[in-house]
Amino acid sequence: MKIHQQHISLKPPQGFTLIELLTTVIIAGILLAIAVPSYQEFIRKNHTITQTNNLVSSLNLARSEAIKRGIQVTIRRKGIASQVWDTGWDVFTDINGDGTLTDDADINLCETGEDCLLRTYGALPNGYTLRTGANYDDWVAYLPSGLSTSSGGLANDTFRVCADNVDTAKSKSIRISVSGRPRTSTGTATCP
Repeated sequence: MKIHQQHISLKPPQGFTLIELLTTVIIAGILLAIAVPSYQEFIRKNHTITQTNNLVSSLNLARSEAIKRGIQVTIRRKGIASQVWDTGWDVFTDINGDGTLTDDADINLCETGEDCLLRTYGALPNGYTLRTGANYDDWVAYLPSGLSTSSGGLANDTFRVCADNVDTAKSKSIRISVSGRPRTSTGTATCP
């Protein structure tokens, strides 16, 4: 007669039970439901700040180049809709002060007597708007003195950066005084 010996393993069972797995999945789902909207808001806020900083950077570039070069430097919107700057803008020297980039379209850039493209900015991401008032509807320029001007002469105005479907409290405004210095603020813009 043989005696069967049972081997009892002292090792704990490996793996997860179904209840443990379901509990983990439910907790992960709850955390994602809380985190995703916050993350989307974080991304939207960062895009708004980035677009605001791009515009302020171009304004500062134009002002410093106007002072350094001793000629008018203009920032002109791309696109055809007045007061709509969403499609991007160009920064260029403006020899004749007409607010238009004048070049003879040959391969030589920045020839004597021609305007010189200093920097170009592309369109804003989908869902973002950049608008301004009537003073800077097509362009804003800086004189060699650093003062801001437009087609109507010395002028101040405000640019507004907004994200679609976001309340005005999260918008950004860039106010440019006649002295030419841009000042940003949050939540003061009227979004389209």
